[in-house]
Amino acid sequence: MIDFLVYGMIYLGSVLMVYNIYCFVMYAISIRESNIKAEDRGIVNVPIILLISFLIGYLLVAIFGDPDLIMAGILFGGSIFVYIMYRVLNNITNKIIESEKREAELKAVEESTKTKNSFLASISHEMRTPMNVILGLDELALNNPDLPEETRIQLEKIGVSGRHLLGLINNTLDMHNIETGRLTAKNEPFLLSEILEQIEVMISMRCEQKNQTYNVYKDKELSDRYIGDKLMIEDVLLHILDNAVKYTPKNGKIDFTIEEQNKKDDRCTLSFTIADNGIGMAEDFIPKIFDLFSQEDASFTNRYGGSGLGLTIAKNKVDLMNGEIKVISKRNVGSTFIVTIPLQIAKEEEIKKEEEIDLNGRMVLIVEDIDDNAEIVADLLELEGITSERAENGQRAVEMISERPENYYDAILMDLRMPVMDGLEATKKIRELDRQDCKEIPIIALSANAYETDIENSLKAGMDAHLVKPTNVDKLYQTLNELIKKENKA
Repeated sequence: MIDFLVYGMIYLGSVLMVYNIYCFVMYAISIRESNIKAEDRGIVNVPIILLISFLIGYLLVAIFGDPDLIMAGILFGGSIFVYIMYRVLNNITNKIIESEKREAELKAVEESTKTKNSFLASISHEMRTPMNVILGLDELALNNPDLPEETRIQLEKIGVSGRHLLGLINNTLDMHNIETGRLTAKNEPFLLSEILEQIEVMISMRCEQKNQTYNVYKDKELSDRYIGDKLMIEDVLLHILDNAVKYTPKNGKIDFTIEEQNKKDDRCTLSFTIADNGIGMAEDFIPKIFDLFSQEDASFTNRYGGSGLGLTIAKNKVDLMNGEIKVISKRNVGSTFIVTIPLQIAKEEEIKKEEEIDLNGRMVLIVEDIDDNAEIVADLLELEGITSERAENGQRAVEMISERPENYYDAILMDLRMPVMDGLEATKKIRELDRQDCKEIPIIALSANAYETDIENSLKAGMDAHLVKPTNVDKLYQTLNELIKKENKA
């Protein structure tokens, strides 16, 4: 009985050792197919040779030896030990290979993201540059008092279409900033009336084109001074109102209601309700309405246009402001969007009043490498009585400032992407010049680079503000006026 047990353990150990050898052979093959360096792969052949030697030893002991129970136990236990070690080693190797795969995939995603970001930055810059020329020339042409009425109407339509295209470009950049977590809500004092006036100008014009009725209802108790992100609130409302106009037929109706709710001390919730009697949507589609590129009917894109980004951006921005957005809709009846945003009520002294713009007689240096852009900016400045000179790159700008007497220029409008020397480097060089006026002169980035990182880089380089092309003309004048007066007071 003992002999049967002894030889049974030896032969079972031998069979297990054969299986162990097979496992290590397969392991060696998988290692050769992996990304492990060639010089490191040979090590896996060593255990195979040793195991074959052990197997031969098992068989020699069984055939020619006189094994006892202790020896048989040691041999059988050795086979089990080798099997356990193989399982442990295989698990460790698999985890290493999986980790390397994840790292490779992560690296590929990072490279893809870098490529996408580089592409977006490049295409955004390339699209904004001609848009700057189109909208700039449109603005200049509309300032001609002798313009025939028919031509004026045509130019206004060009302006509307141009700003619509600019809006699509901005939507793409907004989505990029949302995806990368770079979009944040500001907390600054603002006047609600300024938001509503801006919206009135843009939406009422579109409603007139479709002969739609546009009604605005304001709560009688509504305050005008709040602390929050003025531009973000305006953008959210414009996205929703734009959709209301788009999906409401001719002779339809759009109601815009603004109310103040849950007022307590200096806190309240602003409620914006936008209701239309347009095409509406099916109830089961409402949960998907804020998904990226969502369209209930694929034919809507051809019939109504749009990029499918507006409501996604609006929802993300409302979330950033700790607000909420609700939708009630019924097919062929209409849609109602309710946006609620918690805000702080601002004190009157917290609101910075815009000073009267007086730039007549000022001298501005335009640093711009593209002739058309430089000419348009110069013409726009001339409308406010501003004289300008131009440097075609950053290096030439540094030279011109060095050649001129102190305080010759009142401000500098600096492009960022230029040959020879870019705007960031030029700004640093100007700030380093051994002249007091170079430390204080307002330098304003005027660039098609529109990312948050571009704005941060401009400010870090020593600029006082960053305006994105195509620039709102009023914003340009206002920024120049504010910074020049601030520098003069200093």
